[in-house]
Amino acid sequence: MRWTQTLIPTLKETPADAEIISHQLLLRAGIVRKLSGGLYTFLPLGLRSLRKVEKIIREEMDRAGALEVSMPVLQPPEIWQRSGRYETAADVLYHVRDRSKKEWVLGPTHEEVITTLAAGEINSYRQMPKNFYQIGLKFRDEIRPRFGLMRAKEFIMKDAYSFDATDEGAMASYKKMYDAYTRIFARCGLRSFAVEADTGVIGGNYSHEFMVPAETGENEVAYVDSNTYAANIEKAGSRGPLTATPSTSTGSAPEKFATPGVVTIETLAAAPYGVPADHQIKTLVYLVKGKLAIALVRGDDQANEAKLAGTFGTPLYRAATADEIVAGLGARPGSLGAVSIPDTAKDVPIYADHALRAAAGMTTGANEDGFHLRHIDIERDIKVTRWVDIRTIKAGELSVATGEPLKIQRAIEVGHVFKLGTKYSEKLDATFLAEDGQRHPAVMGCYGIGVTRTLQAVIEQSNDKDGIRWPVSVAPYQVLITPLGGSGTATMVAAEEIYAQLITLGIEVLLDDRDDRPGVKFKDADLIGIPLRIGIGEKSLAKGEVELKPRGGALELVPVSQAVERISTWVRQELEKLK
Repeated sequence: MRWTQTLIPTLKETPADAEIISHQLLLRAGIVRKLSGGLYTFLPLGLRSLRKVEKIIREEMDRAGALEVSMPVLQPPEIWQRSGRYETAADVLYHVRDRSKKEWVLGPTHEEVITTLAAGEINSYRQMPKNFYQIGLKFRDEIRPRFGLMRAKEFIMKDAYSFDATDEGAMASYKKMYDAYTRIFARCGLRSFAVEADTGVIGGNYSHEFMVPAETGENEVAYVDSNTYAANIEKAGSRGPLTATPSTSTGSAPEKFATPGVVTIETLAAAPYGVPADHQIKTLVYLVKGKLAIALVRGDDQANEAKLAGTFGTPLYRAATADEIVAGLGARPGSLGAVSIPDTAKDVPIYADHALRAAAGMTTGANEDGFHLRHIDIERDIKVTRWVDIRTIKAGELSVATGEPLKIQRAIEVGHVFKLGTKYSEKLDATFLAEDGQRHPAVMGCYGIGVTRTLQAVIEQSNDKDGIRWPVSVAPYQVLITPLGGSGTATMVAAEEIYAQLITLGIEVLLDDRDDRPGVKFKDADLIGIPLRIGIGEKSLAKGEVELKPRGGALELVPVSQAVERISTWVRQELEKLK
């Protein structure tokens, strides 16, 4: 392709609304253009790279035995109501109506659709295992689209769904997808790793996320140096806080003391009260399915939203308002506690974090505005409904699995694999006739890759101060030829000859045939990040040489007669490294 025949609208300045480097480079290198918040048009360079990511995914899905299908984006709400996700996923669902005012849903994912298909087509254990996949558009009503393709309203996703007759078979299907994902991200040139993950609104009882380390990532990952344990911060557990929870009872009964105006952990920890945060019990109140629930964590801890959803058995919960708390417990936030609960709230469940087990000599709100209680022995004074893990772990705490100190880093989620079990097959009647002559629900798995997000993750991980540094496997072109002369010059004639020969060999080449200054061409070359640049200038050509310059590598002078062979070898070797 010739530069003058395509559209590569590079930008010198960084767009003001681009917050992270990959978003900036997507726009500056002419990869995409923003239509509106969360909506992007892919330009020719971007689309070429996107199609390469898709090609790698297809090859690995096919290699793993998955079957490609294409499912409707427009979906009837009835199947979402049957699965229960019409309510639990309500915050991301787009609802549209046709000319007869009938409601439809724009699919953010396709568990309901594929399970409905399986219910009609898979009737016997002899038809399993089966794994179906597709690559297509998804729609999610993101409340705050940001970071370019990372969090968009419309995006491209690869989703796959497996159906097995047994739990053992489902785990085998899961392992195939896990291994396929490992290969996919490696072939895309990404440094990624899998972490244990929360299943969220998708459901199921077992899942892993594939993460790409990045300081700008929206996820936090806990891991140990031995690489034997890693988990999303929403899932990660530890052997407990860095400081031990007080466990020596004072022997005294709870004592109420005045704390006028004290409504935060920090204020109670300061003079004149001087109660350390780790000696306090933080009382959090939530509304779960219309009813109040209390969660207790240590004063220096934060409750984890995903863990709370698992504890409550639903993601449909929220923090109770001040008015709701007063009506149910008689006090406002800041003075709340689980010791002196009104008789009218005796049925409110109390979930206490494991870090508070055996806690004694603690301080908590008195459930009376302006007062707190000290000398609290939690097992004596609070009727805990259930002990749970609901705290967010901190760096340095010891891993439950290995005993090593946990480290935390930010990362971008690019893929997620779930073992769903029978959650959807039971609700949508995807049953089969088993060997025992009885009908059983299929055991399912689902597997997603954010295709557009993966493309941006490559840029986020592979860039320098001058622009993108594409891996050869997903670069829009493998080679860029930059002759430093206009039409009819010796440099352009040589460039045309090398260009034609490389095209014949199947090398993907972009020829910068613009009549522009060398500085402009070199800056654009670095910005768009084509892996190998071939520079052809008058001085080097007079010596019978051309310049080979890998993006980010050292310049090499090569005889013109050997250039095509050397270029072809370089591309082949770089592709081999990513297999």
